[in-house]
Amino acid sequence: MSGPIPIRNVYVMLAYAFSTIQSSGQDHFEAEKFEHLHELFAAILIDGVSQQVKRGLQHGYVNRNEELATVRGRIDVTRTATQRTLTRGRLVCEHDEYEPDTVHNRALKAVMTLLIRHGAVSRSRRVELRNFLPYFTEVRLIDPAAIQWNTLTYHRGISGYRLLLGVCELVARGLLQGQASGDAMLSAWLTDEKMHKLYERFLLNYFKVHHPELKPAASKIPWDKDEARSPKDKHLPAMNTDLVLRAAGRTLIVDAKYYGNNLQVNRFGKETVISENLYQILSYVRNEETRSGSTVGGWLLNARTGAPSQPDLDVTIHGNRILANTLDLNLPWEKLRAQLENIVTEFWPAPVTAP
Repeated sequence: MSGPIPIRNVYVMLAYAFSTIQSSGQDHFEAEKFEHLHELFAAILIDGVSQQVKRGLQHGYVNRNEELATVRGRIDVTRTATQRTLTRGRLVCEHDEYEPDTVHNRALKAVMTLLIRHGAVSRSRRVELRNFLPYFTEVRLIDPAAIQWNTLTYHRGISGYRLLLGVCELVARGLLQGQASGDAMLSAWLTDEKMHKLYERFLLNYFKVHHPELKPAASKIPWDKDEARSPKDKHLPAMNTDLVLRAAGRTLIVDAKYYGNNLQVNRFGKETVISENLYQILSYVRNEETRSGSTVGGWLLNARTGAPSQPDLDVTIHGNRILANTLDLNLPWEKLRAQLENIVTEFWPAPVTAP
C-alpha cells in the first residue's frame, strides 16, 4: 500500500466494520492523536469497558457441578454414589449460576491482561486497564491463545462487546504471532488479506449507516443460466458481491480490492486494469441486469497504493458503465468520506429518498 493508514482512519474503519460508528466515544477518538496502534486499541478498550462497567458486565448462566450441603438444581446421582459424598453429608449437584464468567468477558479479561503485559502502551493507559481488572474478579483468566474468536456470537443485549472483542482479536492475534511487541508485530499480522476483509466490511457498513435508501447489501447474484439445458451446475462458482446499491431503477455493484498492485503490465509495458477483476465485475453486471431488468453499473474500488500509476477507468461496455479507480485511505477522514460520497453522486445525481 502507499504507507501506514492514519490511525484515526483505522479506528473509523474498525468502528464501521463492527457496526459501532454511532457509539458515544467516536468524537473523542477522532480528535486524539495516537502514535501507535496499541495506544489506539488500549484507548478503545478503556472507553468501552468503562461503559460496560457502568451499565453492568454481561452475565450469563454457567453450568456448575459441585458438592453441596443442600440440594440445588439437579442431584447428580451417579457422581454422588461413586464419590461417596453422602458419607460426608454432601450431595453432588448440577445447577446453573447467573454470573459474569462468560466467554465474552473471559476474552476481554485475557486480552486486557495481555496488552498490559506485552503491548506497546503508555504507563497511564496500562494503569487504566489494570484498574478495570477488579471488576473481572469473578471472571476466569484464560490463555488468549485458546480463545475461539469465530465462535463468539452477539445479540442486541451485548452489542457493545462487538467492537471491543474485534479489537481484542486483532491485539491477541498480533501479539501471539511471536515474541516482539508493539506495532511491528501487530502490523505483521494485519496482512493485505486481513485488511481486505476489513476494507470490505467498512465499505458495506459505511453505506448502511449513511445511505440506507440505497439498500446496501453484500448480495449473491444468480447466474443467468438456461435451467432446462444446465443439468450439471453444482460446480458453477457463486457470485458473491462486496456491495450492491439499488435505488430509482439503478443498481451499482461495487467490488472492493485491497492489493499491493492495482494495475497489471503486459509484455509491451502497457499498464491496464487487472484482467480477472474486470472480467469478474462485467460478469456480475451482465447477470444482474438480465435478472433485475434495471440499469446496472460496476465499480472496481481499489485501495490506493504508492505506485505512480493508479486505475482510472470509466467506460461503457454493452451499455453498462464500468469504473475502476481508487479510494485513498491515507487522506484525512473528511476527504476520504468525500470520495465515498462521490460514488453515490456519480450514479444518482439527484438525491434518493428512502421508500
